[in-house]
Amino acid sequence: MSKIGIFVGSVYGNAQHVAEEVRTMLSTQGLSSEVFTDPTLDDFKKVSSMLFISSTTGQGDIPPNLEFFIQDLREQFPLMQQKPFAVAGLGDSSYGETYCGAGRKIFELLSELQGKPITELLEIDACETLEPEVEVLAWAETLLPALT
Repeated sequence: MSKIGIFVGSVYGNAQHVAEEVRTMLSTQGLSSEVFTDPTLDDFKKVSSMLFISSTTGQGDIPPNLEFFIQDLREQFPLMQQKPFAVAGLGDSSYGETYCGAGRKIFELLSELQGKPITELLEIDACETLEPEVEVLAWAETLLPALT
């Protein structure tokens, strides 16, 4: 059975909450998934498709819990061989140029690793959305055929 990996970058727990909601939705659809908050390269390699849900911190930076993992991906460069992926970036548009910077960096890296993007980067603006899980769940449901 294929497994969907949900990789989470979260500082204050919002992206973590969204990821858990997505995992619950996938489970109700009969799909196997796992949430990774401190992932390794082995976790990255063992899943058949992946969703990244990440907030942005600092000046468009990747949250600390994903920082070393992303660095490992850049250094070891494990090619994804067209493994399907999608990225949801949570951010705050009042930060201007750095808005959803982590999501953009992750999307770009997965593309460089020869992953297969199944949709464009989803950007969720905290200035407009109080419940990001609602938007991310609706988005994730549309991706189900490509993730399985």
